[in-house]
Amino acid sequence: MSDTTIIEIATQAMIVALKLSAPLLVTALCIGFVISLFQSMTQIQEFTLAFVPKVVGVGVALLICGNWMLHTMVTYTETLWSQIPDLLG
Repeated sequence: MSDTTIIEIATQAMIVALKLSAPLLVTALCIGFVISLFQSMTQIQEFTLAFVPKVVGVGVALLICGNWMLHTMVTYTETLWSQIPDLLG
């Protein structure tokens, strides 16, 4: 196993991790921004106000994107397992 193979596997792993985390993180970021904008406009400084909408939003994003996320992870894992004979030989 060469250095380039290891770097390629690590790069693929980071790309898959980025793809899997992006929908949830972007959803939480957008909801947090909207809640912060609302709080700054209304002068409400309650820290717990943003928690429930973020949890609900991330849950909805997980319901919507969960199937795609699972398919992406299974595909990556199958690809990695199929590469094992080539990596050892």
